[in-house]
Amino acid sequence: MRHTDTATTWALIGSNGLTLLLAIALKWPLSTLLWPYWAQSMIIGYFSRKRMLALREFSTAGMSMGDPGEPVPETDAGRRSVVRFFTLHYGFFHAGYLVFLLAQSKELAPLDWLGFAVAALVFAWNHRLSFERHVEADTAIRQSLTRMMLLPYLRVVPMHLAIMLGAGLAAGNGPLSAVGALIAFVTLKTGADVAMHYAEHHLLQRASR
Repeated sequence: MRHTDTATTWALIGSNGLTLLLAIALKWPLSTLLWPYWAQSMIIGYFSRKRMLALREFSTAGMSMGDPGEPVPETDAGRRSVVRFFTLHYGFFHAGYLVFLLAQSKELAPLDWLGFAVAALVFAWNHRLSFERHVEADTAIRQSLTRMMLLPYLRVVPMHLAIMLGAGLAAGNGPLSAVGALIAFVTLKTGADVAMHYAEHHLLQRASR
């Protein structure tokens, strides 16, 4: 990993650490802690979309769309169709997630919403650092648009599996205190975050030939 990759990794760890401190200070239950991570998922999708649109050279090998599955042309029109599909699909998933969160969040205080905003801004700063690193690297190689569209899902799914696992463990009758449950929860989530961050940067270096 280059120096900039190490910097973004530590920024990611710090972002999760700040979210944990906010959760402890504001006495959030685990269900409330899902809010900043929903925001992080949305931020990942936003910068992924921008990255696809910023590509200069790209490959669509192995990608097909429509019925009966026509290959996606390596043109601006083809790229726009892929970005449009990604935006709708990724956005629909997170809209359903938002409905669930709103149903579980009827008693949140204004200070809680402020905490969410602070955490979201820090995650946005972190992912912008990664975005700038990605765009710089993309100019040197012919990137795979197929891989790039899948990366946000590869990043978000393990993160949310860790969240659900942490929530399941904390919901049991184990010895964890409320603060201990938050720490365990964020630790699992951060581990998934960092692992996929490294995987993403590794895949980034693999140019399409």
